[in-house]
Amino acid sequence: MSSQPKPTPKVQALECPNCGGSIQLRGFGKSLSAVCIQCLSIVDTQSLRVLQQFQAKERVIPLIPLGKRGKLHGDQWEAIGFQCREIEVDVTAYQWREYVLFNPYKGYRYLTEYDGHWNDVKPINGLPESTTKGGKRAMKWLNETYTHFQTANASTVYVMGEFPWQVTVGETAQCDDYISPPRMLSSEKTNNEITWSIGDYMTGDQVWKSFEVPGAPPPARGIYANQPSPHGAKSAGWNLFWVFLGATVLMMLAASILMGQKEAFRQDFTFAPPPGPQAEAQAIVTPVFELTGRTTNVEVEVLTDLDNEWAYFNMALINEQTGQGFDFGREVGYFHGIEGGESWTEGKKADSVVIPTVPSGRYYLLVQPEVEAKPGQPPRTIRYELRVRRDVPYNLPFFIVPLLLLIPPVIKSFRKISFETRRWQESSYAGSDD
Repeated sequence: MSSQPKPTPKVQALECPNCGGSIQLRGFGKSLSAVCIQCLSIVDTQSLRVLQQFQAKERVIPLIPLGKRGKLHGDQWEAIGFQCREIEVDVTAYQWREYVLFNPYKGYRYLTEYDGHWNDVKPINGLPESTTKGGKRAMKWLNETYTHFQTANASTVYVMGEFPWQVTVGETAQCDDYISPPRMLSSEKTNNEITWSIGDYMTGDQVWKSFEVPGAPPPARGIYANQPSPHGAKSAGWNLFWVFLGATVLMMLAASILMGQKEAFRQDFTFAPPPGPQAEAQAIVTPVFELTGRTTNVEVEVLTDLDNEWAYFNMALINEQTGQGFDFGREVGYFHGIEGGESWTEGKKADSVVIPTVPSGRYYLLVQPEVEAKPGQPPRTIRYELRVRRDVPYNLPFFIVPLLLLIPPVIKSFRKISFETRRWQESSYAGSDD
């Protein structure tokens, strides 16, 4: 048996008791007040009594025309009411707009708009639980905590259409907003009665698409209380960083294990520099040694017995068969002493260099040490050792990569913090240390 579509109730009408104009009723007996579009009288829809007459300085045209229908959450809703509300902060008035939406089978919900920011709002049944978060007041609702954002007294300054309560211009309510972007939990207190609602942030494009409004929505200005951050969650970028850092560490360990690290040469040498302020010892040539295997890196390390002195080693790794040479140098210096009763050290007695790509073959080292003689002291014999290893781990890239990986999450975190700072500058806590 096929289900029949729900019939669409017909629009009713009543006559304005003030001017005799026709007032259309789209709430089908559920609206408690309606506004005459001709004379702006607010009429009790049950008793046809004029509740209030007000003269607006200028007519406000709703962005969503009354009577316009649109789909939200798969259900069709009709805009039947419109009001402008206002708060005053530091002698400055801030105004936003609210639309009453009605579905004869679902009841009421609301759309609010401020500076191009929209919220899809529905009343909630029940009382949120009071708590705290980050030193601020907070409310918990359905296992989600909402942080207090703002308290203000809101007044109604313009009305149009129908409302499920007896609306009047000038009525005020104490409003408290609590946020957990993209949601906002709000309370309104009037005459010792508190109503709660929850709103979900929407963009103007989403509203325009839902209600098929022609043209483009007004652009959003500034940052709204429950506007979701365009920079995502704080942890998102850092989670990726830790994943990539872990992968980098694993790659470094794998490289250390897989590298051959084969020692090709090791030998001790000495040199006694000739007299002079900066003396060069005679160059020595090492015995020939074999570098086998694939083309890969070679590490040349020099270890000395320097003590409060320095030495510079001019070196070349030369292929005996082709004459191809790799020239490089290393400065080694080690100093220590006591100053102000505390000992200190500087430098080290050993240093090394890694030549990136060296083909296999027979090689030797050409080495020429250079030292600075100490004034008034004869030059002493320097002892040093040369070591040559083939296919060694080169960890510098693995230390550079994490630094590069840090850049995106740091930038993202900075932007996120900046966004949140600007958000809270619009709150009741602006300028406080909270």
